[in-house]
Amino acid sequence: MDKKNALRAGALAAGTTLMMLLMSSPALALTRDDGDDPGKGLSVIETLGLYVLCPLALFAIIAGLVLALDKSKDRQPKTKAPAKAKV
Repeated sequence: MDKKNALRAGALAAGTTLMMLLMSSPALALTRDDGDDPGKGLSVIETLGLYVLCPLALFAIIAGLVLALDKSKDRQPKTKAPAKAKV
């Protein structure tokens, strides 16, 4: 029974993917829209800075603020009391 369900799921996924590929039209991306005025492209350094370094810096700033402003005093993991043996 599992093999039949897996086959059905694979066929559905393949069919959906095929239909999406057939319905999309990448050729329409080549035509410009009215009023479209793209600027100059980004260099490799600018792209890496914008999409890699900026998010990493933002993450580091937020993590640093959370650590610096954390007011918790209890940092040690709580230990469980030993279980009492039944007599």
